[in-house]
Amino acid sequence: MPDSIITATGIHKTYDIGTVKVNALRGVELIVERGEMVAIMGPSGCGKTTMLNCLSGLDEIDSGQVVIDGVVLHDLPDDDRSDYRARNMGFVFQLYNLLPVLSAVENVELPLLVSGVNPSEARRRSMELLELVGLTERAQHLPGELSGGQRQRVTIARALVNQPSIVWADEPTGDLDSETAGEIMDLMCKLNVENGQSFVLVTHSDDVGARAHRIVRMRDGSIVDDGNGHVTEA
Repeated sequence: MPDSIITATGIHKTYDIGTVKVNALRGVELIVERGEMVAIMGPSGCGKTTMLNCLSGLDEIDSGQVVIDGVVLHDLPDDDRSDYRARNMGFVFQLYNLLPVLSAVENVELPLLVSGVNPSEARRRSMELLELVGLTERAQHLPGELSGGQRQRVTIARALVNQPSIVWADEPTGDLDSETAGEIMDLMCKLNVENGQSFVLVTHSDDVGARAHRIVRMRDGSIVDDGNGHVTEA
């Protein structure tokens, strides 16, 4: 029997923009299995990033339910939900979100220190992750001294340092040239296979989508193809 780690049921999300209401998500239903790599694709403005933010608990939902590894995410108080994300999820963004005044290793260890991990243990684990992504020799460099691909590797190391069961990635290769983007996808696919972590990727790139186990296609706030043979009209 499949082992689902993410189950979303009837997710609705509306944004009030002045006098206009935008239906960003319209009854989204999605199941992601443990260890699966899923790419979410569709035209700009179709709700891809909104869906990622709602599934991960970064954004509130109007109605529906998101269950992450048996936990009903939006039933948790804000502080508990933030703590759950910090302990069980990793995030990779297009623009890295690295602190410019901290070195690579300091950026990677920051989530551990915030979670109360002993500084020496946090440094040890952070160096292990930098070795995993091939950046041991750049550990003491500031983000401004790294290439785009190296900065994204630091971001991935930071996302993985708390050993999350799920990694969410929003356009993780969007700011990279095609060769570097391929290297980043090689790394994420390797980690997916070796660590059994689930990856949910938002992307415009057909090359990125082709590397995922399946592609979920969105249009106008709805899933029109879940990649498992279930196709609907938005």
